[in-house]
Amino acid sequence: MTTQHITVSVNGEAHEADVEPRLLLVHFLRDDLGLTGTHVGCDTSNCGACTIHVDGVSAKSCTMLAVQADGRELKTIEGMASEPTLHPLQQAFWDQHGLQCGFCTPGMIMQAAWLLAENPDPDEAEIREGISGNLCRCTGYVNIVKAIQQAAGELSAAESAPVVAAGTVDGQEVSAEPAAAG
Repeated sequence: MTTQHITVSVNGEAHEADVEPRLLLVHFLRDDLGLTGTHVGCDTSNCGACTIHVDGVSAKSCTMLAVQADGRELKTIEGMASEPTLHPLQQAFWDQHGLQCGFCTPGMIMQAAWLLAENPDPDEAEIREGISGNLCRCTGYVNIVKAIQQAAGELSAAESAPVVAAGTVDGQEVSAEPAAAG
């Protein structure tokens, strides 16, 4: 069987592998790299459960071959959190009950992250359009939209918070963390 050598960066970590040319990217991520947060829901790109980022762009990994990812930067749901802190989207989905069974949640969060990178302050209609390629079979999307709105506000507030440089000032230690607003 013929294989092709690929090199990819996944969640900031370099990986090399010899893969069959017909191997879908979703199966490479799940089976070869053990990143099972990316789900296989339909194999036709209809549901969006397999959504990841490829070079910062939202992509459905069930319709992309692993060889097409050669030399690319991939981000999966496993790369969203900064241990031990959840990404603001993950926390918002938790806070707003934006999930039920959770099967669609990783793909929905990845799509929402791309949406907020493109449009940091979307209105409800823009959110609904932005996630329209991702299906949830359990909810009516109300709490998913609320979660994305919450995360948009938190991400926007975090970007506008003044940052204080780490070091000492007049013998006092100062933090590199964002200063509290207000």
